[in-house]
Amino acid sequence: MRKLIHSLFFVAFVTMVYLSAPKTLEAAEKSLAADLQERVLNQYEGADHLGKFDEEINIWPVMKGDIVLGYAFETDDQVSIPAYSGKPVNVLVSFDVEGTFKNSWVLEHHEPILLVGIPADKLWNFAAQYIGKEITDKIRVGYSTDPAALTVDAVTGATVTVIVVNDTIMKAAHKVAVKLGLIEAKAGGNILPATVKSDVYSEADWQTLTGDGSIRRLFLDRDQVDSTFKGTEGEGVDEAAPAEKKDTFIDMYYTYLNAPTVGKNLLGEREYNWLMSELKEGEHAIAVMGTGPYSFKGNGYVRGGIFDRMQLNQGDDTVSFRDVDHHRLNDAYTAGTPDFKEMDIFIIRPQFEFDPGTNWDIELLVRRQTGPLESVFVSFTGGYQTPEAYIARPIQPVVEVEEDLPIWVSIWQQKAFSVAILIISLVFLSAVIFMQDILVRYPRLLHNIRRGFLMYTVFFIGWYTLGQLSIVNVFTFTHAAMGDFHWELFLMDPIIFILWGFTAASILLWGRGIFCGWLCPFGALQELINELARKLKIKQYELPFGVHERLWAVKYIILLALFAISLESMSTAERFAEVEPFKTTILLAFQREWWFVTYAVTLLFISIFTRKVYCRYICPLGAALAIPTKLRLFDWLKRRKECGQPCQLCAVECEIQAIHPDGTINANECHHCLDCQITYHNDHKCPPLVNKAKKSRKKKAAPDLPPIDTINIG
Repeated sequence: MRKLIHSLFFVAFVTMVYLSAPKTLEAAEKSLAADLQERVLNQYEGADHLGKFDEEINIWPVMKGDIVLGYAFETDDQVSIPAYSGKPVNVLVSFDVEGTFKNSWVLEHHEPILLVGIPADKLWNFAAQYIGKEITDKIRVGYSTDPAALTVDAVTGATVTVIVVNDTIMKAAHKVAVKLGLIEAKAGGNILPATVKSDVYSEADWQTLTGDGSIRRLFLDRDQVDSTFKGTEGEGVDEAAPAEKKDTFIDMYYTYLNAPTVGKNLLGEREYNWLMSELKEGEHAIAVMGTGPYSFKGNGYVRGGIFDRMQLNQGDDTVSFRDVDHHRLNDAYTAGTPDFKEMDIFIIRPQFEFDPGTNWDIELLVRRQTGPLESVFVSFTGGYQTPEAYIARPIQPVVEVEEDLPIWVSIWQQKAFSVAILIISLVFLSAVIFMQDILVRYPRLLHNIRRGFLMYTVFFIGWYTLGQLSIVNVFTFTHAAMGDFHWELFLMDPIIFILWGFTAASILLWGRGIFCGWLCPFGALQELINELARKLKIKQYELPFGVHERLWAVKYIILLALFAISLESMSTAERFAEVEPFKTTILLAFQREWWFVTYAVTLLFISIFTRKVYCRYICPLGAALAIPTKLRLFDWLKRRKECGQPCQLCAVECEIQAIHPDGTINANECHHCLDCQITYHNDHKCPPLVNKAKKSRKKKAAPDLPPIDTINIG
């Protein structure tokens, strides 16, 4: 078995090297597939072909004979904005010579978020909303309080993805239009940005800086937020009580730090000089400070790498901040500065072509959860104009950058109830594991605890919070580690993040059994079905141990095959990952096409007669978790020297056959149900203990005779 596993890993390694090898044969000229060309041409009256690909601008002209009707391009050739998966979404976009969008079609994405039951066509329908809009329009996803903004409907449950798609389309279109001269012609010339006067500095306190507009404020009370949600599905959700209407929702201040009068007074001279030395040419820094129950920063950035509650808008462009653009502001040195719960510095990178001399806005996104996957969000904006004394203007600029991506609003606060219940349950489970040597002496109590916890896992963790871990999560983490890794990417879904954190810790301590035996909703559902079948006296079937042992390798082969596929195409691997019935059974509650439902129901039906067949032989996630199980620190499942020889009781009773005939427990296969430990401590059942008890009773029953030399014969 060990040699087989090593051989499989060798095959996987060779496959990985082959698939990751650079492609040396490429087409001499980039072209679009025939169906995509037809899709583009059909949107232009009279268009008959695409012109030759312009390698300098990375576009195809859309032609009618010799007349140019518009331009088509792939967004990957223009911008690279990481989405939820850490990889960009590639969109085929075209617009006419007037700057009106004619096409918007998603070519490729790697978004695992679309595996939670969101039909893929919703992403295509989202992109289609741009057709007919102008490249100069200010487009926002969802409802916006900005009267100048046009809105496009979000995709429920995939807010992060569609905000990134919005930013990708608008940034790429803006970039192409600038290259073609369309936007310059409308703006009226090539304009240089303003520069900061580095020699202008004066000491100032908080009151002075807020009074002259150097530091601006955005204040919202609960009533303002509630009023904005009126008329939406979020109306009435988390609404303040009448007595709380005027309570602070957020009190946020923001400012431009490059200006010495602001930066030195707020940061102190030493920190200001450090910050300026960190900024590269064309980079700018702002500070955002806030207090109140709502966080402008949230927690979503920890998983997605993007701060999804706040963005900066300048003209038609939006600056979205990632974790690499962020520094904590530990202290403010300006006299009279209020106490803030959060103080942070954000860096505006050169690619945004930010102009400190042009008005800009801070946009704050507020979201309300209207269902397990449904949510509604609105945005609030606060303006900023750098004081004229701080800047020099070579030419009065009228710059417009692009649209922000407030990535899927961190739902930690909205899911506070679910998070709290989950954490409490994990603490309880930890206590059960730590006290297992005591609990196994009370079999009925432990069985009731386990049965109740399995039902909680199915109904609460599974169907209520959708907290089903998947092999896709493992691939996402692996690819992120191989590429541009950000821990923030994995904090976007609090339930999944907490479960993965606990699973990682439990694997290190005890092995995969804690997750597979207690926390996997599909595994728990199989076990409950099998337990009910046993109660109903339905005959059970088990494979001979030799066959059973060899079938263990199947799940490792599936894992390695999926991993090899993911190296070539993550989206293809996601489709093949449907070998997991989790999406059908847990995430979609069987609301899918009949073939998916048939597959999942078949696996559950088999569980009536044999315990957890899928977990034992098919599950690639179980295989992935079994690999690091070799590194576990503890073996708390006790064995005796008699286990295996001569006693086979635990091996026979183990319902997933994780105990070898020689009595050893295979931690890679064990689900930590603790049944063997109940037997181990049961002196009425465990043969070594029964024999020991018999010997003890015989010894007590023997007469207590004096030594033979003391007996009086006479």
